[in-house]
Amino acid sequence: GGPGVDPGYNGAGARGAAWGARQAARTLASMAGEHVTYPVVFMDIELPGVAPAFDNGWNDVYTSPCSGVVKHRGMPAALARADFDGYWNYLTTHSRYKPGVYSDAGIWTQIFGTGPVASIPHTYEWTYEPETANLADVPRGWCLPTGGCAEFFGGVTSSSPSALMWQWSGGGGVRNAIGDFDQIHATRPG
Repeated sequence: GGPGVDPGYNGAGARGAAWGARQAARTLASMAGEHVTYPVVFMDIELPGVAPAFDNGWNDVYTSPCSGVVKHRGMPAALARADFDGYWNYLTTHSRYKPGVYSDAGIWTQIFGTGPVASIPHTYEWTYEPETANLADVPRGWCLPTGGCAEFFGGVTSSSPSALMWQWSGGGGVRNAIGDFDQIHATRPG
């Protein structure tokens, strides 16, 4: 979650980074009991629109992680980035895993803006836009035959080595009758 659901939130960048690191430590502890073979661990950075924290603490500060009560509105992009960097740095210094992020271009911009704070060219990405319910519209490369191509974010393009996955159907926004369909670049990560 974003810095706004940190129980110790104080508005400081160092605290945001510590919150990100704490979440990465929790991730690695949870993974320790599983047989994880994929080399990338994805941070899920979304604005889900569901209770209790409708924005997962990326845009607003809550009285507690699960209260659903907004203490104050607004989150500096730099503070959100401190959270992201704390997770990224902890993961890379305490494990063999590579960091990745699951989000989309619109959500990414709402949280991190479009400036240097939003730039993540060396982080693997899994995007979910655009989506289709038409399962006959199977992608060719990073594009759907009927139109629309995977929209990466943070300075990553479909030709970037960090463009890794695309959920092209069945995600939270566009449902189909079967489930999620994702495409992965088979030679990445290298």
